[in-house]
Amino acid sequence: MTALPADPQADEPLIPMPALTPEALRAAVERLTPSRMQTFIRDLVEATTSAQETQSLAPLRGFVHRWGVFVAIQRYPSRAARLRHLEEVVSGGVEDPTDAIAEIRKIHADAAAEAGL
Repeated sequence: MTALPADPQADEPLIPMPALTPEALRAAVERLTPSRMQTFIRDLVEATTSAQETQSLAPLRGFVHRWGVFVAIQRYPSRAARLRHLEEVVSGGVEDPTDAIAEIRKIHADAAAEAGL
């Protein structure tokens, strides 16, 4: 596996946007945020099991959407850092979270569009 650049440009993606398949998303998550692999695998197993039980692709579509957006955000270090900061503002309960929530929604919407969702 190739290491990520030591000093990536904040506005440049670390990796290209992968295909929206479990395998391609897995490789991206493993490269960008290896600490999230256990959660990724758990979510994939749950989505697959649910899809089988309900005989519906909806759980798998939800899985691909969630992780596609996650990868689209994490590809850009500045965007990922900004999202973490905004989430801390909201969870901190000190400031009015209205503006932070609106910006979080925009980050997610932009990432979904970038991923083609």
